[in-house]
Amino acid sequence: MANLYQAFASIKTEKEFNNFLRDICTPDEIKALNNRWKIAQLLFEKKLSQSEIAEKLNTGLATVSRVARSLNDKSTGGYHRVISNTNHA
Repeated sequence: MANLYQAFASIKTEKEFNNFLRDICTPDEIKALNNRWKIAQLLFEKKLSQSEIAEKLNTGLATVSRVARSLNDKSTGGYHRVISNTNHA
């Protein structure tokens, strides 16, 4: 994963990011990543229930629950760290 981290860390612009993501992911993978990110942000805001988020984003409750488990997993804190960083940018 260090090589992948270095690849992402080298990206300087949103256009470079979009082009790189399109090269390494399928359209469905990009859609899934974007959807999980939206779910995480909505869960973090704590304004909607998991079922309301699933309905709002037209996604399965299982996907929302999976993101919620990751969001609540304090061992990595990945979602929390990135959401906090992007909310203060």
